[in-house]
Amino acid sequence: MTGKIRAIVKRPDEQYGHMTNISASLENLQRIVGGPIKTCTRGDIVIICNEEGELRHLPKNFYAGTFPFIDVFVGTVIVVGLGEEDFTDIPITFAAWKKILNGWGNY
Repeated sequence: MTGKIRAIVKRPDEQYGHMTNISASLENLQRIVGGPIKTCTRGDIVIICNEEGELRHLPKNFYAGTFPFIDVFVGTVIVVGLGEEDFTDIPITFAAWKKILNGWGNY
């Protein structure tokens, strides 16, 4: 998919990030996260981050999950939905995202 989708983009210096429309092209996703992408699916949302983020010592952003299944996300991340073949509009509201992130944790 190369059209625009509704997503949350969260930088490490933001508490919750911001809702925006982005191009879903691979090139744009890589530009936003600053390198090759890696995805992590949590329920009906997909978190896209820089695959090399930890190796490049990018700043910590937030963690997701509960012990012992915790993922630490570094650098800028994108939160979207997942269709049958492509990324889609994020399926939750910004208020729901804030509640999820409060349950996980920011750095």
